[in-house]
Amino acid sequence: MTTGPGEVAGFDERLTAIRARIERASTGSGNPDAVTLMAVTKGFGPEAVRTALRAGLTVVGENYADELVAKAAAVGGDPGPVPEWHFLGAVQRNKIPRLAPLVACWQAVGRIEEGRAIAQRHPGARVLVQVDVAGLPGRGGVAPSEVAALVTALRDEDLDVAGLMAVGPPGPPEGARAGFRTVRHLADDLALRVRSMGMTDDLEVAVSEGSTMVRLGRALFGDRPPRA
Repeated sequence: MTTGPGEVAGFDERLTAIRARIERASTGSGNPDAVTLMAVTKGFGPEAVRTALRAGLTVVGENYADELVAKAAAVGGDPGPVPEWHFLGAVQRNKIPRLAPLVACWQAVGRIEEGRAIAQRHPGARVLVQVDVAGLPGRGGVAPSEVAALVTALRDEDLDVAGLMAVGPPGPPEGARAGFRTVRHLADDLALRVRSMGMTDDLEVAVSEGSTMVRLGRALFGDRPPRA
């Protein structure tokens, strides 16, 4: 296939392979069409966003505030579909004023202080509570036992808590299964519809455990270039 201007080489083939992986992982556990594919463009340029949009992947995730703002400006005047930006990084209060007009969903809220800061700039904002399923130092998120209380507190701040998200532990993908299962049960108990679980390496485990959204960067765009 010829790659057109501004397109990412090999993207269509990788997207086909991802959909096949999700189809296999969904066998006996759910509907593969119910799993949203998020294009995570961290480390890639605006051409990655444009390529994803052309393929119908309108949910776009970014980990860094500066990258999200720059890419939103770069593609903002393009014809066709517009990205639904999800912020995946740690919520830094000094970055919120620039992000709030752009972000449709904050996916990594793990503390009430973060929620309050978002609510001050964007009342009613959609958020996901990050569940710490790895228990590793430096990882964000709240312990499973504290999820219900945080959900209630965030709703009291006039935020739309749409669901839960989790990052699996490093190592073999199967090691993420117990944590993802915990997130699924928590979401069910709290009647939360979104379960953002699974990335390039562990998406099969996540989908089989009930993920409704997988976050994919390398699987869609190839290896990331080194950060400057």
